[in-house]
Amino acid sequence: MLELWQTEWCPASRRVRQRLTELGLDYIVHQVPVEKSDRSELLRVTGSETIPVLVLDNGSIVVGEKEILRSLDEQIAEPPEAEAHKNKAETARRRYLEEECPC
Repeated sequence: MLELWQTEWCPASRRVRQRLTELGLDYIVHQVPVEKSDRSELLRVTGSETIPVLVLDNGSIVVGEKEILRSLDEQIAEPPEAEAHKNKAETARRRYLEEECPC
C-alpha cells in the first residue's frame, strides 16, 4: 500500500493527492507536524523532513512533488477516468475561488 506523508495545508501535497486520485490509487495518509523540528517520525521512516513524501509498495521512498509526480507517471498508466477527475477538480477549484475570493 502506498503511504503519503503530507499536510492538508501544503499545496504540493494537494497536487500529489489529486494525481493519486486521477490514477485511481489507494494510499494511506500520514499527517506530519507543521514544524520541521517536530517531524522525527517522518525523518525516522523516510529519511526526510520535507513533504510530501511517498513510500511506494516496494519500500522505495520518493521525496518532493516533482519527483513523486514523475515517478507515478513513469510507473502507472493513466486510466480512462483520470480526465473526469481532472475536470471535476478544476470545477471544484473554480467554485471555491468564486465563493471565497472577494475579487
